[in-house]
Amino acid sequence: MRPIKNPEEPLAIWSGQDRISDKQYSSVTAIIRSGGCSWNRCKICQYRHERFFGLDKSELVRLMSAQVNRVKDLIEKNNPEIVKIYTSGSFFDPAEVPEEIQNLIVKLVRGRILIVESRCDYINEDRLSRHVENIKGDGENGEIFVAIGLETTSDDIREKCIDKGLSFSSYKKTAELIHKTGGKIKTYLLHKPPYLTEKEGYDDMVRSIKEIIPITDLISMNPCTVQKNTHLETLWKQQAYRPPYLWTVASIIAQSDAHVTCDPIGGGQVRGPHNCGLCDSMILDAIRDYNISADQDLIKSVMEMDCKCKKEWEYVMNQEKPWSMPLTR
Repeated sequence: MRPIKNPEEPLAIWSGQDRISDKQYSSVTAIIRSGGCSWNRCKICQYRHERFFGLDKSELVRLMSAQVNRVKDLIEKNNPEIVKIYTSGSFFDPAEVPEEIQNLIVKLVRGRILIVESRCDYINEDRLSRHVENIKGDGENGEIFVAIGLETTSDDIREKCIDKGLSFSSYKKTAELIHKTGGKIKTYLLHKPPYLTEKEGYDDMVRSIKEIIPITDLISMNPCTVQKNTHLETLWKQQAYRPPYLWTVASIIAQSDAHVTCDPIGGGQVRGPHNCGLCDSMILDAIRDYNISADQDLIKSVMEMDCKCKKEWEYVMNQEKPWSMPLTR
């Protein structure tokens, strides 16, 4: 296990822009090290390694408080409308994020929009109701979005390809609970987990987006990236997995009936969603612009582009067979 460089600094922190409904907001995003994900089994996830090991609660609270103070500094400097704080698992798991830290963050973000992520298991009605009430402060501006990594509406894909430990029915029940407390929902979908062909990954996302539109307030689709020290990396090294084509990513967004944001981590690289290398940057730029503008015509125009790899992608979509090796790297 490698030593942590500075346990009092967030793993990552940055400012940017986000879109909710029809409005663009300034934002601050932080990824902070925590007590770690209690599930710790997803085949595609490296973040479970980004945790504190063997700390007692008082030391965990101290180190997480120090990280939150760095977030506070950037909030005071930039005065963002949205603050997104992510850990390696569940914000509402008290073993990972002690309640003192949950309360500290809600107090810090009072009057703004807070986005946190959690597994359904830890979303408690009483606790969430209290946080929703506290973030409003003296006004009505504060809101909490609870992000849930549903990944797909297919229980079979989620269980066999990801090992998420979640059912679609549990997600729907939790969504009702969140809305009941006055919170809102952001849903993460995972495009092309292991063992799916390019076409199966496409079909899964198209279906999943349609099925969650009536349930969720925001949708974010994450094209799968090969992270280190994961089961997925083992498959990739055996040439048994290829990340999705950017053509597929753009095609899903272009035909969606909702604004589906997308941040292709590692886009254009062999471990991330990629095409041939010639057209990648143009498609990635269009997706980033679409995230803020919600201009679907921009993505549709991308699909009208031509490149030497487009015919390869079309061939893969039509000819790649289930339960076999990918046709391309």
